[in-house]
Amino acid sequence: MAATTLIGSSANFQAVRDQIDMVAPVDSTVLLQGETGTGKEVIAQAIHEAGQRRHNRFVAVNCAAIPNALLESELFGHERGAFTGAVTQTVGRFQSADRGTLFLDEIGDLPLDLQPKLLRVLQEMQIERLGSGRPINLDVRVIAATNQDLWRMVQDRKFRADLYYRLNVFPISLPPLRERKDDIRTLTEHFICKFAKRQGKSIDRISDGMMEALRGHDWPGNIRELQNVVERAVIMAKGSVLDLSAIDLTTSIGESAPIRTLADAERAHITAALRETNWVVGGRRGAAAQLGLARTTLITMMQRHGIFREIASRPNGETDCSHGPKSREQSFA
Repeated sequence: MAATTLIGSSANFQAVRDQIDMVAPVDSTVLLQGETGTGKEVIAQAIHEAGQRRHNRFVAVNCAAIPNALLESELFGHERGAFTGAVTQTVGRFQSADRGTLFLDEIGDLPLDLQPKLLRVLQEMQIERLGSGRPINLDVRVIAATNQDLWRMVQDRKFRADLYYRLNVFPISLPPLRERKDDIRTLTEHFICKFAKRQGKSIDRISDGMMEALRGHDWPGNIRELQNVVERAVIMAKGSVLDLSAIDLTTSIGESAPIRTLADAERAHITAALRETNWVVGGRRGAAAQLGLARTTLITMMQRHGIFREIASRPNGETDCSHGPKSREQSFA
């Protein structure tokens, strides 16, 4: 069952596990909705692994991480010579996921001009590579995910209604971590085991003070934020007990400004990560790595939220953006 691969037993999360068990055995399209960091890709993989397609490929694509001009080719593939630079035939993500599952993350960022093409593929289960008029039949299960309000986007004419209805066959809403605080201890223990093993440390337990602090935090970055906090605490831990002395509460789980909307929460979490890394975006110690994102994805999200800083390359391959705000063109050229 899918539930055995997931961590958490709170009532809110149990409802999600029950929905996974209901939809996993069938091939219906699933739409996962939830804030950034709630584990949408983990849930998508659990659905795949609990279904009949588990022995075939699970292919994930982040629609926000790929430039619009390349996304159609990335999804559907292209023939040699289809456009400048297309020197070989390329298989797209849909064809790679044939007989398996395709996970379309950040579906709300799909360009409007590409949405009718995706709708046709979902309806017909056929693709045509760019530069080819020959249809290719497919057998793909699609799971989409978003942290945006797609219905509001439909009303604002930023997302096609027909595509929304096609994706919204079986919606699953993932609760934010602040609504499943009974799971914080279990999740924390899981991350401690993971990172302590990786770092060759022996940590037996969490201090009561630290657990109280973890449970009292609002977690705007959800599970991803908790994972980052625990990893940082394990790195700084000097004994077998993980306690408050291992982390800086003012930057990790201290008081934060009131969060009014999902966009506010996402912007606040990104800004906090950038401040922690001295506005380093890329590289092993950059904000993108800390947030579990590709560098290009983080830059796209910074653009969307109006977080603009000058980016300059460093010799070690990291990216620094600590030289003050600049325009979008200057920051992300």
